[in-house]
Amino acid sequence: MEKLFFDSDYMEGAIPEILKKLIVTNFEKTAGYGLDEYSESAKRKIREAIANPDADVYLLVGGTQSNATVIDSLLKSYEGVLACDSGHIAVHEAGAVEQSSHKVITIPNRSGKVDPADLKQYFELFEADANHDHEVPVGAVYISHPTELGTLYTKQELKDLYEICQKNNAYLFLDGARLGYGLAAKTDVTLQDVAKYTDVFYIGGTKVGALFGEAVVFKNRKICPKFFTLMKRHGALLAKGRIPGIQFDTLFSDDNYMKYARHAIALADKLEAGFRAKNYQIAYESPTNQKFILIENTKMEELKKKVSFSFWETYDKDHTVIRFVTSWATREEDVDRLLEII
Repeated sequence: MEKLFFDSDYMEGAIPEILKKLIVTNFEKTAGYGLDEYSESAKRKIREAIANPDADVYLLVGGTQSNATVIDSLLKSYEGVLACDSGHIAVHEAGAVEQSSHKVITIPNRSGKVDPADLKQYFELFEADANHDHEVPVGAVYISHPTELGTLYTKQELKDLYEICQKNNAYLFLDGARLGYGLAAKTDVTLQDVAKYTDVFYIGGTKVGALFGEAVVFKNRKICPKFFTLMKRHGALLAKGRIPGIQFDTLFSDDNYMKYARHAIALADKLEAGFRAKNYQIAYESPTNQKFILIENTKMEELKKKVSFSFWETYDKDHTVIRFVTSWATREEDVDRLLEII
């Protein structure tokens, strides 16, 4: 019997619409480095979707590359970036940010999030410290939506974080690797809210239907007028820039981005309902496409023979927290099979 895969949301290729468009345009000759008509069309559609005609949009390859390049662009040489201790740049990016000589400063997470009250207190304590000139000042705050735990910020939380950052001369940067799934879940945050209450964010394509690619969006060009050049320095500038351009032009046509994201959320909800019906303890309350359960280690080892999933953390000597992830391409019959097996 075919093994099931629920490890992550980047295991399949791309939505059929993207593959068809890549084939149709394969022999066209276009300008390079994202200066082609498809990239321009994608950028225009993104500006329209976020209701900001002044936004500066760039198409990069992947999440770590986007995080490292954006953070380097925002910070002065002596500044660091603040994230919660479960933030992706703090735990899962192999020091990519630190490689550009910027310290990642962490504070405790609250359900995977940076809490506005904690951020406010951090800035206040930093300024009150008579020795702060010997310390690394925060020039940017990093958050992700959804978080590593699949949780979501509320609109008010985003607004509060943005205002705190503005007051303290720091940029707010939102990692949107799974942004589509966050927007498709039960939330009061829209794409326009994300654009309004951050200085820069990115729209994830790699995990939401593209072969690869992230669309980095600056609120305006003044934030980093030479980002194109910085992309080159970071090895992030594709000669065949039309490839991510075609992908995002397609994702932002005919509601494809949200349509496929909603599919993943619907199946994730079905998966969670099935877990609850079988009396599995939900380890983290995630409204998005990541679902975490507590499982006995003996049961987990048996499950591994038929299902591929992600280890998350050790709970105790007999139990482990594991993660299942649905995607734009998950089949309902596979969800049904998983629920039968587990």
